[in-house]
Amino acid sequence: MNETPAPRLLFLFDMDDVLVRYDWQTRMAGLTAITGHDLGELRRRWWRSGNEQRAEAGHFADADAYLAAFQQAMGCDVPESEWARVRGAAMTELPERIEAVRIASEHGRVALLTNNGPLAGRWIATWAPSLPPLFGDHLDTSSDFGARKPEPEVFLRALEHHGARPEDTFFADDMPENVAGARSVGIHAVLVEQDTDLREAVRAFVATKDDREARLTSSTPTSSAGSVGA
Repeated sequence: MNETPAPRLLFLFDMDDVLVRYDWQTRMAGLTAITGHDLGELRRRWWRSGNEQRAEAGHFADADAYLAAFQQAMGCDVPESEWARVRGAAMTELPERIEAVRIASEHGRVALLTNNGPLAGRWIATWAPSLPPLFGDHLDTSSDFGARKPEPEVFLRALEHHGARPEDTFFADDMPENVAGARSVGIHAVLVEQDTDLREAVRAFVATKDDREARLTSSTPTSSAGSVGA
């Protein structure tokens, strides 16, 4: 269901390696310690089997179903608190990037759009405490939309959810294929690299939209009330 009122501008942000630094090796080391499986076996049991991709696309009904499937694949008990601790330990907030979200929030609605499953969605606010005050209820994972980036469907469903037009939407991601997926549906998408100033990218998008609105306003003909003599 669309939320009302619809935003004039919508700003969608990826999370890992955009707003937070994500250390995948730290996470894998933590899961190795919990499960007793080495990296190759971890990947075989969960990632190479496609389970994580299915989770990101909404395959699991909720966070509990995800955790149950993960434990079954690992063949051992994995407490949610430990799973979350390991994932959170691999994340470090990037203040300048988060400042870009604050700037964007002054001009429209800001929302997260990260390829993650429902269990991650349950913990994002804890892992990155600077995000909830900015994003509010819009800490969305791809699993919320039943598709994953770079599939066009996830972007179209996000637009529908927020009631936004693609041409009025900004998206930032560190993966070229995800940027291409957003652009394929008409979203203004920015590839975030190590030296990208996301704050300037947001300001440039806002300036472009403001200039367009100013041109449209100035080109709108004004009606004059004239009288016709008999």
